[in-house]
Amino acid sequence: MLLVIDVGNTNITLGVYKEEKLEAKFRMTTKLPRTSDEYGISLCDLIEHQGFEIRQIDAVIIASVVPDIMHSLTSAIIKYLDVYPLVVSREIETGIKIGMDNPRMGPDRIVDAVAAYEKYGGPVIVVDFGTATTYDMIAEDGSFMGGCIATGIRTSARALWGGAAMLPEIEIKKPEVIMGQETITSMQAGLVYGYIGQTEYIVQKMKKETGLENVKVIATGGLGKIIVSETDVFDAYDQNLTLDGLRILYEKNKK
Repeated sequence: MLLVIDVGNTNITLGVYKEEKLEAKFRMTTKLPRTSDEYGISLCDLIEHQGFEIRQIDAVIIASVVPDIMHSLTSAIIKYLDVYPLVVSREIETGIKIGMDNPRMGPDRIVDAVAAYEKYGGPVIVVDFGTATTYDMIAEDGSFMGGCIATGIRTSARALWGGAAMLPEIEIKKPEVIMGQETITSMQAGLVYGYIGQTEYIVQKMKKETGLENVKVIATGGLGKIIVSETDVFDAYDQNLTLDGLRILYEKNKK
């Protein structure tokens, strides 16, 4: 069985695949500092809690945007799972052409691009709503055309109540109307409606700049559900897109 690990700035999302089927999905907190032994014990506990035996995991692939934890995490996988993990980078086989001038394309964007292209074909825009929100376009022939990175909706919310002494911490949800009558609904309206507007503008601008008006648009990421349900710019919401992308990349590189 294959263990896929997506290390984000906020959470570590893990999935267990048996061939192409996602059998289980679970999360850990990224921010909490851990030793390799702590990672190893946590991984074993989570895997066994899902009803699997540790010896069933015979392959691991990791995509990480948090370099600081990689030594402890990879050491834990080698020590406790007895597997040497494949780590996503531009050097592995992806099946897409990354021709950007800047070679430092994040592994999260690589995984999403591969998954969107393999599952939906090109041209396609993939929007990942995470700590940061990424907008990336892949051409019909699999060439990575470029994209942009914006502040994530939860990150924006934390900046709002963290930087303004009189604004409280709030639940992120869409209020019934955009014109709030008190502080909390006013904040919710600004965050959610503002993010809907940002998403629609960026997607339309990407289409206009490339001339690909009929490009498919796929969304993924935790808070994506809130935005996707409020706009018609998306063709699909795929909550497991990144995990599927890791599985696809492993299959391309398992030799």
